[in-house]
Amino acid sequence: MNQILNTDLILNQDGSIYHLNLLPEDIADTVITVGDPERVSEVSQYFDRIELKKGKREFITHTGYLGSKRLTVLSTGIGTDNIDIVLNELDALVNIDFKTRKLNNKLKSLDIIRIGTSGAIQEDIPMDSILVSEYGLGLDSLMQYYVHEVSSDERLLQDALRPHFHSLEGILPYISSADHGLLKTIGKDLIKGITLTAPGFYSPQGREVRAKASFSGLLKLFRLFSFEGQRITNLEMETAGIYALSKALGHKAISINAILANRVNYKFSLNPEKTIDGAIQLVLARL
Repeated sequence: MNQILNTDLILNQDGSIYHLNLLPEDIADTVITVGDPERVSEVSQYFDRIELKKGKREFITHTGYLGSKRLTVLSTGIGTDNIDIVLNELDALVNIDFKTRKLNNKLKSLDIIRIGTSGAIQEDIPMDSILVSEYGLGLDSLMQYYVHEVSSDERLLQDALRPHFHSLEGILPYISSADHGLLKTIGKDLIKGITLTAPGFYSPQGREVRAKASFSGLLKLFRLFSFEGQRITNLEMETAGIYALSKALGHKAISINAILANRVNYKFSLNPEKTIDGAIQLVLARL
């Protein structure tokens, strides 16, 4: 087995992985990801004890215990470009021997649970509700750079989506699903839907402030998609990348969304922190 090049797998002087600044022993087998670095402590405050706190740039990590279960909570920052860094480096931490720069003989599969905020695009999705992403729909380009397999169910949905989005010239949507086991446990009895992952917050999500949007009517286009009872329910910026890259690397992933806005009703949550905390406590209770 060939060694991984120094320039492909970059380590810091202390032997930690380059961006996350973590050593293999620093992370648990269950990793909760949040976008906002300040939200890491909002999760770890519920741990019974915290054994590690590390940070570099926007990547803040706390590892500790909830009862006898060891957990890591890690901030990713915003967007699938950051997800590319986080997922590859998490995988390297558990599946590569940093001394030999070779794959471990036995590969490990992490449980990766995103807790994030999101905006609904369907009128009937209640404000301050918690939604689980059954599928992630990516309008970003991340997975064009990776070889990844698509299941038969994902392919059917993807084949229905691409003609619906034909007017978005130069954009190739991709679909990836949540892990079925995590969907049944952490996602049980929650609102389910297709979460659209946009490559930006403003124009890519149908907002227009000063810069003129090149695509008009995006929200309507998103809202009108329907295939065998599936519809696009909400918008955010990481889920599809987490799902697809996790699968490519052999990990299990699920995305839990605190609905803080409804883009159809032009409303925003009056108590967003309470809703986010509710999502955090729900996930921790189901682990």
